Amino acid sequence: MDGGRESCLPFPSPSMIPSLYNRHRHPGGDILQALATVDSCEEETDKAVRGLLRHTGSKRMILKATQLLAAIVFAGWLMIWIVRPTKTYQNQWSPQLLSETDSTYFGRQGTNILIYTFPILFISVLGCIYLHLVKRTDNSQSGSSTHSLAAWKRPVVVNWPLGIVSGIELTFCVMFLVLLIWFYTMYLVVNFSNLHHSHSEDTGEMLQLWQTRLDGAGIRLALLGDLCCAFLFFPVIRGSSLLPLVGLTSESSVRYHVWLGHITLAVFSAHSVCYIVYWASTNKIDEMLKWDNTGIGNVPGEIAILAGLIMWTTTFPRIRRKMFELFFYTHQLYIAFLFFYMLHVGVSHFCVILPGVYLFMVDRYLRFLQSRAKVRLVSARLLPSESIELNFAKSPGLAFEPLSVVFINVPGVSSLQWHPFTVSSSSNLEPERLSVIIKKEGRWTQKLYGTLSSPVPQYRLDVSVEGPYGPVSKNFLRYDSLILVSGGSGITPFISIIRELIHQRTTLNRPTPAVLLICAFKTSADLTMLDLLLPVSGNISDLSGLDLRIEAFVTREKSATDDAQNNIRTIWFKPLPSDVPIAPVLGPNGWLWLAAIVSSSFVAYLLLISILQRYYIYPIDHNTNKVFSYSSRSVLNVLFVCICIMAAASAAVLWNKRENSKQEKQIQNIDAPAPTPTTSPGSRFYNADRELESVPQDSLVKATKVHFDGRPPLKKMLLEFDGSNVGVMASGPRGMRHEVATICSSGLADNLHFESISFSWQQVEKSRIKRQ
Repeated sequence: MDGGRESCLPFPSPSMIPSLYNRHRHPGGDILQALATVDSCEEETDKAVRGLLRHTGSKRMILKATQLLAAIVFAGWLMIWIVRPTKTYQNQWSPQLLSETDSTYFGRQGTNILIYTFPILFISVLGCIYLHLVKRTDNSQSGSSTHSLAAWKRPVVVNWPLGIVSGIELTFCVMFLVLLIWFYTMYLVVNFSNLHHSHSEDTGEMLQLWQTRLDGAGIRLALLGDLCCAFLFFPVIRGSSLLPLVGLTSESSVRYHVWLGHITLAVFSAHSVCYIVYWASTNKIDEMLKWDNTGIGNVPGEIAILAGLIMWTTTFPRIRRKMFELFFYTHQLYIAFLFFYMLHVGVSHFCVILPGVYLFMVDRYLRFLQSRAKVRLVSARLLPSESIELNFAKSPGLAFEPLSVVFINVPGVSSLQWHPFTVSSSSNLEPERLSVIIKKEGRWTQKLYGTLSSPVPQYRLDVSVEGPYGPVSKNFLRYDSLILVSGGSGITPFISIIRELIHQRTTLNRPTPAVLLICAFKTSADLTMLDLLLPVSGNISDLSGLDLRIEAFVTREKSATDDAQNNIRTIWFKPLPSDVPIAPVLGPNGWLWLAAIVSSSFVAYLLLISILQRYYIYPIDHNTNKVFSYSSRSVLNVLFVCICIMAAASAAVLWNKRENSKQEKQIQNIDAPAPTPTTSPGSRFYNADRELESVPQDSLVKATKVHFDGRPPLKKMLLEFDGSNVGVMASGPRGMRHEVATICSSGLADNLHFESISFSWQQVEKSRIKRQ
């Protein structure tokens, strides 16, 4: 009731009681008024529905238009690479572009910025806007039953070295290889068609045709390496909008970075070999020691390829697994590789690959700012399986999707090592908590477990966190049923999915897929991992609303042992006032802020280099590129890029930190139930005082069937599963994941849709800790 006017609410306010009494005395008027009220309610409802449909329709149109614009700009950028080796581009278009864009403010550098750098940064900003709109839209039920690309998404390659590759991924890989072949062969065709015997510029001696061709082939290999470098950094930008814009995550794209890295260094190595042979055959080996003031610098190029070869040597699987620290630290030589590569070719040419490097620098600096804070560790749960669940306080504004990943650093264990772990919590079910599960498998995890399980009370633990990073939508909700196959600690990502399903069912009262969880463990003590399906504050009744069935297989025991009946220990910590909840990452939790950082820093960079060029370089060089030092110009550009990115990102982070401090104060005093660490038993699944079969009232236990001394018959269980729209996910050992992918791609069951999830960071981590 507002101002005496009747509303559509079912219950009257106190002010309506007298009028209702009068209507009771005149029932005819009451009926007429009631009918008028019903008509009014229907009209208001129809207006609201029409307004909602118009709003939803307009938002979808905006999203489609944004995607279309980004696709057009990317197609234009890609077309430049396709036509670049052609004779038409080299003889007609390129000279015209240079003449029309060669200004006193940017020089020839402006041409490459306009053609190669600006389009990708523009797409990045567009992607941020698109993802911001998607985030504001309820996308939890998106794609409920549409599988128009189901056949393309099926795995077609499941073996090493490619891993599990879908039809779409394989198609794009083949297209990229075709682009590389076209790019190089067209360059050679154009170059060789104009070749003839020539004289050496230094000695005047006649060069043989093969030497001239070798020179041309070496130059074109360098240009081919530019093309590879242009894509190299996109897959490892964790907070970028480019990958989510096409439905990818950084973790699932790490393998593309690996493949591109191998191709890039192989091409650059071939480029170096070509010129060593060329110089040796033409008696100009002293060229290797030249570093001219302008033009190509050979010495920095040699330093760059040397840094690249050291990185490349340690990336091969056998070396990486046995000496991970060596791989990790030598990989930081990418900074030297990029810097000396820029000194080798000049900053104007470097702008060809600048967009990927620029976005990576923005992402890396934002990660650095986040990792400096010590986060608030609230509690830890220690399982008999020697696993740990760490529970952190997080800002309520931090939202993430299931299957997200965080990087954790514990200075008390190692001040330099960062380890990736899948988030096991749901930001919707636990708005003030973020949880990860860590299995004791190596030196780092052993030391962490020993610290937490020590009889000496732990009041606090220093921890820093990067992330979380993950998908932007809940694709698993589009299926009618889910089959989740896990091995050992691979159950972790599925815990986050089940917790999200609990929220969807109990809080939002939405229909959720039926879930079959097939989990394999080595010992019965590992069965207590199932207790983590619910958070510390969860209620066992929360699972009763789910259609959940658990088939647990213990592979190395014939029956339960006494060790399996140990209780879960919960340790509560007392954080310091300076410890902060995990705050949102600008990007995944602030797309508009990321757009502002990228755009404002790039505009500031353009302003600085235009002032430098117009008032300092141009009076000396007059755009001839033959007077002012290439190295000096490159160093100044690097300095400007760093200053602009640091200034824009720091300002945005400080502003958001001030806003987040209000939320931090609200949860400052609710993290721990006691001022000192305590322990508490908590095994719902297997308690020392009761047998598994004696607790029929526990829905988790009722939903679980335990099998001993055997592995799960995956082929039989998957092919016999009923359901027309079944999503299948696998997490665990490579052999298990490949077996599940092979079954789903076999064509024996059209209802199975393999949902590829990648844990590349965790697989690298497991390789590292196993060799320890």
